[in-house]
Parts: sequence; structure tokens; C-alpha cells
Amino acid sequence: MSEALAVAHPNVALSKYWGKRPGDGRFPAVPSLSVTLAGLATHTRVRFDRGLADDRVVLDGLAGDVRTHSRVVELLDRVRAAAGEGRRAEVVSRNDFPTASGLASSASGFAALALAATCAAGLDWGPHRVSDLARRSSVSAARSIYGGFVELGVGPPAALERDVLAAQPLAAADHLPLAVLVCVTTEGSKAIGSSEGMRMTIERSPYSRAWLDEAPRLHQSLRAAVLANDFQRVGELAEASALAMHASAIAAGVIYWTGATLQALSTVRALRQEGTPAFATIDAGPHVKVLSRPADAGRVRDAMQATPGVERVIDARPGEGATLASDARETL
Repeated sequence: MSEALAVAHPNVALSKYWGKRPGDGRFPAVPSLSVTLAGLATHTRVRFDRGLADDRVVLDGLAGDVRTHSRVVELLDRVRAAAGEGRRAEVVSRNDFPTASGLASSASGFAALALAATCAAGLDWGPHRVSDLARRSSVSAARSIYGGFVELGVGPPAALERDVLAAQPLAAADHLPLAVLVCVTTEGSKAIGSSEGMRMTIERSPYSRAWLDEAPRLHQSLRAAVLANDFQRVGELAEASALAMHASAIAAGVIYWTGATLQALSTVRALRQEGTPAFATIDAGPHVKVLSRPADAGRVRDAMQATPGVERVIDARPGEGATLASDARETL
């Protein structure tokens, strides 16, 4: 097979990954736990073609910028080396949600690319190996290979390129009844990419050491809460992890929040004060994701939609992992 189309979904980290181990290989410095979201998707087609002189990358109808092109080619080169494939490839990818704005488009994008590329190259790799491949391009992409609640550990102290680190499924999508209301505050891209934001935080923040110490403890507590089906505890810990991550980043001058972010946080607190369990989590961007019970999702969605600065609300639920589409020639 020389052509394949894969579909992957972004994930929202409940216990945050923020910071990489020193060295090569993109190994996270702290463990993380995420939930893969249905309702948002990346479609990526990879076609190896003898007629291409160079790799071609098209994202949302436009040629990929230099950095995106370089990261895609880096993954393709790993696949070509493993498969003995000499042909260049055309990669066409489309997101149905804002790209590069803090909604985990790199997670779904590189998960879809890893699955499509290995299949198009004829590699019979299982999800564990595909997850490791995706992680080498985007750490959070390792988690989007799987559905439901997914865990990713940390890299070794001396990370080597040959070391394998893949995500692991923790619980099925229907394990914990959960609604994730994604409050989109802008359709534009963020000014500071996640990798740069992490580097600046670890190097400059006076609280980076505190974050690296606290994050694993939050992760273990949240992991236990997910397995125990304790929504209240999951929400409290997810919000604590997000606030701790952003506190360390803000102290380094890495500020993703906007006025709309603060307004949304205020609405979430007001909902709780009124008796509706709702908890906020925020990735490297201005958008707020609100965790609620499915029965409360309508009330929470209406409140968030009425919040100044929130442009729209996407009602997402725990979903499945990356899959191959039956028709690789689907129009993108």
C-alpha cells in the first residue's frame, strides 16, 4: 500500500505534561494523563509517489510553513528508514477545529500522520510502536493514538534516540461519564508554541522546580481518581494541575491567558458556587475546557457560551483512538 488516510482526535491532558527531559528524543519530564475527545478531528492522507522530487505538505489547504514541513519530513524519514522506502510523500491534512492555538492540533495531527505514514509505507506496526513514533514528533501525540483515558510516563534521565516510550491506555472512553466543553476564545494561532513555552518555563521560571516536583504527585492522585470513577476528585485535580502549570509558565513570562480566559474561569467558579460541579483545565493556549457531568453539560454549555470573549463552545465527550479510513482518496 502506498497511500493511506488516518483520522485522529485531540486529547486534553487532565494531569499536565509541561517540560521535556534534557537531550534528544522528546521525552517528557513529568507523567501525564489525558482523555481523547470525540467531536474534534484531524484527517491526514499520506501518499508515497515515485514522481515527487520532494516531500509535499498541505495543512488546511495551505502549504505547511517551514517548521511544520520540517517536523513532518522528520517523521516521514523515520518511517522511510524503517520500511526501506525511497519515495517522497505527499501529506494532506485537515483539522475541523482551530490549528496551533492550544487545542492539541499537534497531538491529533502527528498521531494521524504516524498512523497514515506507517500504513502507506507497508509497516505492520501495532499501536504501541506507532505511539512511540508520534511522540518523537509531538509528545502529546503519543496519547492520541489511543482512545478514552490514556497515560504517558516519563523518559529516562539520559534519553537516547533508541529508547522507546509509548502511551498506555488506562480506561475506556465510557469508564467515567464526562463532558468536556471546549470554550474557543479565538480562531487564531498562539504567539508562543508549546515547545518554546516549555523551554522558557524550565529555564527561567523560579517555580519550575516546584512544578517538576508537584506534577507527578498530582498525576498519581488523578490516576487513582479516574480509576475510582470519582468525577469530583478528577475535576479538582485537573484544575489544580492546570493552574500549577500556568503559574510556573507565567512566572517565566509565558502567558497564554487572555481576558476571555479569565472570564471563562470566573464563570466556572460561579457555576460551582451555584451548585453545578464544573472544573476548568487549560492547555498551552487561551481556551478553557470545562469538565462536567453529562447531565449538567447543557447548563454548563449555556453559561460558557454567554461568557464575554467565548466565541463558541464545542461539546466533546471521551472518544476513540486513531483509525484508518476505508477510502484513502476521501476529499480533504
